[in-house]
Amino acid sequence: MNSKPSLTNRVLVHGVLLFALAVFMFPVLWMFLTSFKDSNTEFNRFPPILFPAEWKVSNYTDALTDKGGLRAFGDSLVIATSTAVICTFFGAMTAYSLARFRTGGQDFAFWILSTRMFPPVASALPLFLIFRELRLLDTYSVLIVANTVFNLPFATWLLKGFIEDLPAELEESARVDGCSYFRAFLQITLPLITPGLVVTALFSFIFTWNEFMFALLLTRNKVQPITTVLPTLVGGHETLWGQIAALGMIAIIPGTLLALFLQRYIVRGLTLGAVKG
Repeated sequence: MNSKPSLTNRVLVHGVLLFALAVFMFPVLWMFLTSFKDSNTEFNRFPPILFPAEWKVSNYTDALTDKGGLRAFGDSLVIATSTAVICTFFGAMTAYSLARFRTGGQDFAFWILSTRMFPPVASALPLFLIFRELRLLDTYSVLIVANTVFNLPFATWLLKGFIEDLPAELEESARVDGCSYFRAFLQITLPLITPGLVVTALFSFIFTWNEFMFALLLTRNKVQPITTVLPTLVGGHETLWGQIAALGMIAIIPGTLLALFLQRYIVRGLTLGAVKG
């Protein structure tokens, strides 16, 4: 029988974890406190101060209204949500085909994975030329398609492991009862891999939300994701630290809230062998 860890070991482990948490969370805490500081008196003080003398929300209002932060937040939300939904649905169908029918054999499955290894910067110019000819530049569609191209292989392989863990007899029973393959996929497979779907959608959302290169290259004025608005707050003569911190705090809200609300599914998803090749 395994004996319980001693009190000293537990205290030591918790102490190390708390120290690591403090180290990793300190930049977020600093950004949060900076977002309430007065830009005229507190940013360049030496030694630096941690807490603002007077808590002000003007940095948030300026970042959201004057600098286009609210519009950028909405653009990023539309693009990231659409990409996550598309990648999860089509990734699930592709994964089902690979797991159940061995479509294309192992070489085809590896080819799908290899497209994820392709550096996005190498495809930037060809994609720009293609989308320019299609007149899709500076639209939601261009970023949704570009991000889907690079996130779909990841979604496919993540969900492929979940489907392979399911007994095929469940779908065969549904087929005997008269279900088509597609109906069995919708009514049997998808509900049973809900944790995998949630994890895949969350990762696809976060990858798209944080993407910068495609957003910078393929958009102009009509669509401006939040990752392209933040750099505009750094000027040649002035850096708007308060607004940068405020917009940065706003940018981390969606991913944080999704991770908190979907924590139960995420834990189940990451412990069910979802990354099995």
